[in-house]
Amino acid sequence: MALTKETSASIVSRFGANENDTGNTKVQIALLTERIKQLTAHVQHFPKDSSAKRSMMKLVGQRRSMLKYLERRDLETYRNLIKELGLRK
Repeated sequence: MALTKETSASIVSRFGANENDTGNTKVQIALLTERIKQLTAHVQHFPKDSSAKRSMMKLVGQRRSMLKYLERRDLETYRNLIKELGLRK
């Protein structure tokens, strides 16, 4: 259910400056997005799993907070990240 090491490493290398750049806001948002996608599929398959719904909503809130931060700090990076992750159509 959790992200595999290979998936996490590929996301970090894609969005970070290097392989060890896990603290970057873009990387954290991308990792949260991937985890939210997995939980969304799980919740659609198991609609009565309320603990998964709750954890998914917590992750959505965390991602929203980070996106607000990124929007305040660097608007152009924010717009590029939204487009690349396919959020907000």
